[in-house]
Amino acid sequence: MSVTPVETISNALRPLTERPEEAAVLCDIDGTLAPIVERAEEATVPEATSRLLGRIARRYSVVACISGRGATEARRIVGVGGIAYAGAHGAELLLPGQAQAELVPAFATWKDRVQAFALGKDSPELRMMRVRIEDKGAIVAFHWRGARDEAAALTAVEAIAAEAESAGLLTHWGRKVLEIRPPVPIDKGQAVRELLRRTPVRAALFGGDDATDLDVYDVLAEMRDEGSLDTTVCVGVRSDEGPAAIVERADLVVDGTPGFVRVLEVLAS
Repeated sequence: MSVTPVETISNALRPLTERPEEAAVLCDIDGTLAPIVERAEEATVPEATSRLLGRIARRYSVVACISGRGATEARRIVGVGGIAYAGAHGAELLLPGQAQAELVPAFATWKDRVQAFALGKDSPELRMMRVRIEDKGAIVAFHWRGARDEAAALTAVEAIAAEAESAGLLTHWGRKVLEIRPPVPIDKGQAVRELLRRTPVRAALFGGDDATDLDVYDVLAEMRDEGSLDTTVCVGVRSDEGPAAIVERADLVVDGTPGFVRVLEVLAS
């Protein structure tokens, strides 16, 4: 992997670093702050990265992590209490100081049905394959990274996806993960729009590495075109498994979580 020069990063971030009181720093967690691991529940954000986020939170108007994980779980992994968390791909919003996340009402009405569907798919055969089921509240994920036979596990998960769609649920594919979701339009971009509606800023940065992060790219571009934002910086975190569009559409490209740490260091300095 190449290393993006600090000067390149500094130039791209200057609209934020010069007026931090009017800027938002937003980022994904898995693959951006936390290295991708075989088991999602084992992911951790390095302590040094958490400290950087804490410093950034004291300087910038809005700092938030936008994750597919539940908002409370996201806060536990990141370990920074003074920032906001949008969880479940925008279905949950946990603001600084809140004990519980706000859940989009339409999402909440589907939680029991999604859970019941996932429970019905849990089987000895799936466990033998080492397909893991992750409970995200109103969203349930099936992970096959590290399965005994990943091709066979994928075939089994594809069958689950077809059944979910037949049952009227939504499916979303990520990096060796299938999510079963309520049939309610929601995405990370909507979460970002809501956060910036509550605390307006003039510049915003977002860092992400996966397909769901492209929704944030779209919303930031829309807000810039509308005049809600003067400047947007999309940081694409390059990886072997990430979609090409993350890099192709980014304003700034860095390699892996170490590359994004350098972005945080510039923001904090």
